Amino acid sequence: MNNNCIGIFDSGYGGLTILEKLKEVMPNENYLYYADSKNCPYGDKDVDDLINITTNIVEYLIKNNAKIIVIACNTATVKCMKYLREKYKNINFIGTVPAIKVALDNNYQNTLVMATPGTIKSERTFELINDNIRKNQKIYLEACPTLAEAIENKKWDNVDNIIYEIYNKYIDKNIDSIVLGCTHYPFATKYINKYFKDIICIDGSLGVSNYTKKVLSDNNLLTDRNYKGNIKIINSNDSGE
Repeated sequence: MNNNCIGIFDSGYGGLTILEKLKEVMPNENYLYYADSKNCPYGDKDVDDLINITTNIVEYLIKNNAKIIVIACNTATVKCMKYLREKYKNINFIGTVPAIKVALDNNYQNTLVMATPGTIKSERTFELINDNIRKNQKIYLEACPTLAEAIENKKWDNVDNIIYEIYNKYIDKNIDSIVLGCTHYPFATKYINKYFKDIICIDGSLGVSNYTKKVLSDNNLLTDRNYKGNIKIINSNDSGE
């Protein structure tokens, strides 16, 4: 057993959607959440910049006794996790990828995947599609370069306009599910539902949380605490990190 914290990071507050689900699945763990608002959004950054940014965050989390690190960002996962796993071989990393497999396994016929440009273009996204798509299923990929930043900064009129433009683009595609391929996007669900009627929004937070618990259990790292753990949130805009 291990009572050290679970480290989590994202390009701002989007990953709080994963933190909330982690708390539901493992309420007695301690959590350290690093919100990198200073560098938000990640979606338009090149690989070298992101590796430098995420390496600094990982160093901070390790210094603060993280026993596992959850990358609560689709873009950072697809661009940086392989490098981070090779560099830090003694710590487990849990990544976040668009829940495309969930949508396809549930037999949705017309799935819209909304994500940052970096995630949409990634090899991992196309692997998830090619490995799981079935006959008569269609996947539509929509890069949303400004949506995460608008959500991070609570510019809800901008969010509404972005979603409306996306809706008009796919109005005749009979969309029945939307994969929220960025951890910021669940905060925009009410705007999505405003235009896309009778669809299901799918994100990967439950899958990430359950897998994190499994990896901790497999490595005998779950806490033995029988009461709720602590949560600490730090923001790069405030920390000087």
